[in-house]
Amino acid sequence: MRYLVISDIHANLEAFETVMAEAKTIGYDKVLLLGDLVGYGADPNAICEKVRELKPDALIRGNHDKVGSGVESPEGFNAVARSAIKWTYETLTKENREWLAGLPAGPMIVDDTIEICHGTPFDEDAYVFDDLDALRAMHAARRPLCLFGHTHVQVGHYLSRDQFGLATADDQRPLGIPLDAANRYLVNPGSVGQPRDGDPRAGFGIVDIDAREMTIYRVEYPIAQAQARIIEEGLPDVLAQRLALGR
Repeated sequence: MRYLVISDIHANLEAFETVMAEAKTIGYDKVLLLGDLVGYGADPNAICEKVRELKPDALIRGNHDKVGSGVESPEGFNAVARSAIKWTYETLTKENREWLAGLPAGPMIVDDTIEICHGTPFDEDAYVFDDLDALRAMHAARRPLCLFGHTHVQVGHYLSRDQFGLATADDQRPLGIPLDAANRYLVNPGSVGQPRDGDPRAGFGIVDIDAREMTIYRVEYPIAQAQARIIEEGLPDVLAQRLALGR
């Protein structure tokens, strides 16, 4: 069984289509989507419709999905994010807004190996920024491999009986992470639509249950087209600029 793992699309149609095309060449059986389909980007309706057509085997909401659909207020968002999510709410069709509003909260158990969440297993909106956050999340997880998003940073942590460390210390991509049955893992596949780890390429992952390995990937997509769409829709210029920086 091979799972395609994607997160934080953020209404970036160009990045999403590129990732799905690349994943098709690699091969996968099922799809896991870790939230934040919308927000920031220029094509929220197209993304909602494509994800619905994809019929992910596991799909949970992100914080931008909640606010963009009207489930929660944008009170905690900064000025740029508030502007973008207000536009998103107004742009979404009624059907897509209601569908987004109905997405389940994480965490969600996928199988005997995998659990997914948007932020952490103990709080769907909490961020994993440092080792303490990662350890807390790993101890809260109910499966050996916990997949998360939210930070837009492609990273993996492991916890063995006597050691805690990074499973992604190597900058090489694609990068395979062996899944030792004796260890626990916390892995972020990276953001499809708005990476923030200094690499502007779209991020995603493949979990191969039979081979006991997760591989994380980066793929170049037509950033200029995504930027042009943001400007065309009148969204804040900074949202277009940051795509090229991966920040």
